[in-house]
Amino acid sequence: MSGLDAVLISILPSIGVGLIFWYVMRAVIRADRRERAELARIDAEEERQAAAASGIDEKPKSDAA
Repeated sequence: MSGLDAVLISILPSIGVGLIFWYVMRAVIRADRRERAELARIDAEEERQAAAASGIDEKPKSDAA
């Protein structure tokens, strides 16, 4: 076994663990992003329904002539 083989064999597990960590963190961040977007959509829908139920317009009318 040459010196290069020993270096590669010793470094491959670290690279593998690093790739697994990167993949898991990427999945967590993407899931969080999707969850936040969905919660924002749900909140906007609830606000729209509350405004419609109370008879308040969603957007204020401007006084521009």
